[in-house]
Amino acid sequence: MEVLNLAQKDQVDIAEIARVISRDAALSSKILRTVNSSFYGRSRAVSTISHALVILGLQSVRTLVLGFSLVGNLSKKRSRGFNHLVFWRRSIYAATAARTLAAQLNVAQAEECFLAGLLMDIGMLVLDQVLGEAYGQVYEQASSHEYLGEAEKRILGLTHSEVSGYLAQQWNLPAVLVVPMGNHHSPDAVSDPALSDLTGIVSVAARIADVFIDEAAAEPIAAVRQRCRQRYGMDETSCDAMLDEICRLTKEAAPLFDVNLAAGTSYEAILKKANEALVELTLRTQQEAASLQILNQKLQQQATTDALTGLANRAAFDKFLEEHFAAARRQGRPLSLMMLDLDRFKSINDRFGHPCGDQVLRRLGRLLRGTARSTDLAARYGGEELAMVLPNTTRPTAAAIAESIRATVAARPMVIDGNTIPVTVSIGVATFEPGTPFASAAHLLKAADLALYAAKNSGRNKVKVFAAKPSSSAAA
Repeated sequence: MEVLNLAQKDQVDIAEIARVISRDAALSSKILRTVNSSFYGRSRAVSTISHALVILGLQSVRTLVLGFSLVGNLSKKRSRGFNHLVFWRRSIYAATAARTLAAQLNVAQAEECFLAGLLMDIGMLVLDQVLGEAYGQVYEQASSHEYLGEAEKRILGLTHSEVSGYLAQQWNLPAVLVVPMGNHHSPDAVSDPALSDLTGIVSVAARIADVFIDEAAAEPIAAVRQRCRQRYGMDETSCDAMLDEICRLTKEAAPLFDVNLAAGTSYEAILKKANEALVELTLRTQQEAASLQILNQKLQQQATTDALTGLANRAAFDKFLEEHFAAARRQGRPLSLMMLDLDRFKSINDRFGHPCGDQVLRRLGRLLRGTARSTDLAARYGGEELAMVLPNTTRPTAAAIAESIRATVAARPMVIDGNTIPVTVSIGVATFEPGTPFASAAHLLKAADLALYAAKNSGRNKVKVFAAKPSSSAAA
């Protein structure tokens, strides 16, 4: 902590920091052994702490000092349930993964990523020290570290990542460590772009560690591949090459932190063992994705469809009309709209009952669906009022379609539950064409409504077409 405090001063005295580190012979030797290891890949030997500070930079040495100190001091406790050896193995894999991924992405704070990866789960040690075997029981309920936070939240009311963030704040660590440590299981919750990027790296690193720690590696491998593809555009081959590199570098780093890894671990062996499960997982994921797509399509259809008639609902009608009116104005093409109203529908409900009235609406809905072209939209506007939008359709054509619908309905009385019910409709038609005065979809809708009113007012079972005149508009 003394080194950390010195490093945070505005006027950094490299010599003073070197003197503080040098007072601890064991710590100094670890730093020099690490700096000269293949993990850092220096071509020239570094023999003094001052030289290490100059060559590696203050951040790297500070990372090593804090990392060595914490691993040494916090790895001594042993309790049942919670596995300290697995914890430190996972931490060193996560640290190496965070540093490697940051380097590949050309992120300047690679050393901060290393330290955040090393310490992000330190809240687990706190919970273990405070709760003892009770935390061991929580720990054992999670099948993988990925799901540990859920068990902690359910049983304890908080997660180890929250504790890690709190502890980092108590230590007065900088935000570049506090935020990733406290949010590595919820990176999307970080709004600051710079800190969000670092937290995302540490979060992916946490999942990478699962690849080397979990007995069943297929799920974390698939998850890492997916996250690297989505976040960083990394293909499967590049991702696997990075995981292989992380495995190699972790083997070099672990002894420096006195962490013993499982003998003979290699990413190639892990991948070979997981391949069969990966194929099954991929197939299952594809099936789930297909099912989800079908479900989404059904939900989308439900959200835009009138349940009674099977026609588009009012919201879908409004959206369709607005979009196509704008396109018609922009492209100089005609757009026709017809509004249909069941004549004397109330009397049908009163005489034969509402279920019978619903059947009449359903059958009329089927007729409109069968009449509508692939480019048209038939909709239930409200109550017994229906509508049809006809893109790229002139007024004479729209009038002819409307007359065909009117004649078909009038010619075929509906037989429902043994009752013969004569049904007729009144239809109003309006058309936007270049030169017409309609400035918006609402104007076109109003014109079709006026034409419908004229059809009903003139005796019903009629088609009326709105005619826009140079000086005024009228229904003809």
